[in-house]
Amino acid sequence: MAVTEKSVMDALKTVKDPELNINLVVLGLVYDVEVDGTHVDARISLTSPMCPVAEQIVQSAEDAILGVAGVDTAKVQLTFDPPWTPERISPLIRSSLGI
Repeated sequence: MAVTEKSVMDALKTVKDPELNINLVVLGLVYDVEVDGTHVDARISLTSPMCPVAEQIVQSAEDAILGVAGVDTAKVQLTFDPPWTPERISPLIRSSLGI
């Protein structure tokens, strides 16, 4: 079974921002996913560059991707370009959060 961007995004939905308790995908923190056979590269951001659990979130994202059937290797890169803003959250979720 071939690895798909959707299967990787579904896996990343299991990784939550510990402060907001909302997953990376819903928060708009997943900037890019590239699948090359059995390898996945992902670029993610955080709600703040000063996040004290940044390494933990990156490792959790990488572990989630490695849990996808067919993925042998994964690299998660942290980026702040462009900086994350609440506008990356879907309007419905923003409304429910009062943002």
